[in-house]
Amino acid sequence: MSVQKDGQEPGKLRVVMAQLDFLVGDIPGNTQKVIEATRRAEQEHQADLVVFPELCLTGYPPEDLLLRPSMDVRVADALETLRGEHLGPAIIVGAPIREGALLYNAAVAIEQGNITGRYFKRFPPNYQVFDEKRYFANGVDTLVMDIKGVPVGITICEDIWSEGPVEDAAAAGARLVVNLNASPYDIDKQVRRKALVERKAFENRVSIVYVNLIGGQDELVFDGGSVVYDHSGVLAAEAPQFSEGLYPVDFVCEHHCQPIPQPAIAEPSLEENVYKALVLGVRDYVNKNGFKSVVLGLSGGIDSAVTLAIAADALGADRVRAVMMPFRYTSGMSIEDAEAEAVALGVQYDVFSIEPMYDAFMETLAAPFEGTKPDTTEENLQARLRGVLLMSLSNKFGSLVLTTGNKSEMAVGYSTLYGDMAGGFDVLKDVPKTLVFRLAWYRNSVSQVIPERVITRPPSAELAPDQKDEDSLPGYDVLDQILNLYVERDLSADAIVAQGFDRADVDRVVRLVDINEYKRRQAPIGVRITERGFGKDRRYPITNGWKSGK
Repeated sequence: MSVQKDGQEPGKLRVVMAQLDFLVGDIPGNTQKVIEATRRAEQEHQADLVVFPELCLTGYPPEDLLLRPSMDVRVADALETLRGEHLGPAIIVGAPIREGALLYNAAVAIEQGNITGRYFKRFPPNYQVFDEKRYFANGVDTLVMDIKGVPVGITICEDIWSEGPVEDAAAAGARLVVNLNASPYDIDKQVRRKALVERKAFENRVSIVYVNLIGGQDELVFDGGSVVYDHSGVLAAEAPQFSEGLYPVDFVCEHHCQPIPQPAIAEPSLEENVYKALVLGVRDYVNKNGFKSVVLGLSGGIDSAVTLAIAADALGADRVRAVMMPFRYTSGMSIEDAEAEAVALGVQYDVFSIEPMYDAFMETLAAPFEGTKPDTTEENLQARLRGVLLMSLSNKFGSLVLTTGNKSEMAVGYSTLYGDMAGGFDVLKDVPKTLVFRLAWYRNSVSQVIPERVITRPPSAELAPDQKDEDSLPGYDVLDQILNLYVERDLSADAIVAQGFDRADVDRVVRLVDINEYKRRQAPIGVRITERGFGKDRRYPITNGWKSGK
């Protein structure tokens, strides 16, 4: 429907994109954040319209909080609070709205104390990390409303990826379309978003304001990166990724609603982009869950070095504790490098040998182990003793334990259950090993905090004499390619071999991925940076008889 006022000439419109971080479930706090942001947008930017992200009043994704009986009451109270503020600019907020027996993912427009429009998302997504169809019905209507004489169409997130909503808004007379988003980050996501919005603006001859959520929510990170494209598909304005703020854009609305172009922002490197995503994910997980500090095991290897740098950058050195737990197989080089990293970053650093504890355990186990040869049992005991130490420090001081396993290790089970997997948050869980190396080089380009030999020497768990990761696994350059094809692209073993990989390597890697699902189910969550992370993205049965091959 269209509610443009008859005979009113379109003119100028200042839209503020409220690229903000909301806390899931904190409806009163989120409502207050909307109020404060709107007042700032009016005072600092003289906003006519402030657009907030998808489901900003509940935070995204609220998941089964939407099934709570009091959700409708709390949202209604929030909307009544917003109405009662009689805010100067018009605002568009995201909220779950029930109509009859059905719940909708909605955008609500409020002007001068009145709800002037409601739009129900037409295409709730149900793939990858999204399961909106569990909660929301499909909307059917188009909304184009008058805001300061400008016909503005409203859509929500997935609507812009589908055919129909933008097209219908343009056909109903919209000269500007706003799209409320909670679009989670992955490595190539911003490129895909911009290409999509460019195409939709050009094909429909409307300017589009794409406002995205920012912040970490469990394993998801929302990166912002809000954009504005004009009716000819030209990028006019872009908010930086991973930067919370209010971003104003001026429109001159005559035959078209033309945004006044702003200077282009610098394009970040892939490594910088991923690093910022990991920093934001750690910061929000720790802070939103009320942890005072974090603690992690520092081994002298590259994974723990990168994890330590991310933690210090996310939280500040005073909230990070690093613990070196050497054993007889720990090299002097590892001990030196771990201390150098801790000193460079200024974090609290402790050294606790696990040798006495190991000897005590082995004495206790001497009788049942009599007549057996040492194997991975003794190796895993070392990792489990370290896990006990870290969890004890966590309990005593209220610190969250950060684990340091990367995606390559998680995929093939190169980790110890209740050992190095013991903890609350795995920073590198979705980061392939080859990318860990690149992140280390990137972080050192900012300031030198990781000794170069940590990056260049062969990786080792140091659980046995002269142990190297590649003794048990294909080289990481090969391993990560196979894992990408199998885990993220769903190619079969035969299809991967057909791309030129060794059959023995492929069969071995595929088998390791399949049999270690039970470990991953018990692993801590971690920041998702790829299109197919272990968690909500990839849900495979632990018990199954599927055979690899075709």
